[in-house]
Amino acid sequence: MKIEELRNISEKLLDTFNQAGQESIDLFSKGLKITIKDDKSPVSNGDLRVNELITSKIKELTPNIPIVSEETVNLKKKNTSKIFWLIDPIDGTKEYIAGRDEYTLNAALVINTVPVLGVVGVPKKNRLFYSFAPGESYLIESGIVKKINCKKQQPKGKVVALSSVVKPSDIILNKLKEFNVNSIVKMASSYKFCVIATGEYDVYAARERANEWDYAAGHAIAQNAGAIIKTLDEKPFLYGKEDYRNPSLLIKRSENLND
Repeated sequence: MKIEELRNISEKLLDTFNQAGQESIDLFSKGLKITIKDDKSPVSNGDLRVNELITSKIKELTPNIPIVSEETVNLKKKNTSKIFWLIDPIDGTKEYIAGRDEYTLNAALVINTVPVLGVVGVPKKNRLFYSFAPGESYLIESGIVKKINCKKQQPKGKVVALSSVVKPSDIILNKLKEFNVNSIVKMASSYKFCVIATGEYDVYAARERANEWDYAAGHAIAQNAGAIIKTLDEKPFLYGKEDYRNPSLLIKRSENLND
């Protein structure tokens, strides 16, 4: 796919993400209907409605590309596609149900193991991120579109890491020491990728966790903004695995986190 085609697809998703984000807020305010899935995780009518809106728009834009969504995937069927969509309609469902503001709406287009296009909505923060090529990552905030490039926002000498848990494991803490991290902030969902892309935070490390749809859209935005994304043992972080499981993860805003 050419860059102009990818740009066109990503930009045509933005209105749908805004609509889906607003509907997620409206459904929460009315009182969510929650059920428990087979894997013991919760799902709400908000997740399902967002999934319906995003999936139907993607089918309209790219009718011949398969869609893998967290809410409809058949985990017994192996993924053999080289080009496919990954959708996580609401990443951070527990955050969403609890009324917090870090949950995200996510869609990514994967081509030959790489998420080349990503859209991430953060409805309660009024932020919408999208990307379609290296050097082409954007944040829409308060109606203003701004290109983002991982430029450091923290003061020089301050290196701030993100964590999905209050107390990271020793393996993660030891990895963060390598980068002279002097502060760790807990943050949920794929929003972590996006705020590294903006340069607000510097690094995120995680052991094997979650599935490809949890990371792919944020990965596209951060990597296309200039972030370095690998596994903890410095291997490429690739998509299109048969079982969708993520390896370990290391996201760095830049090679030198003080720059």
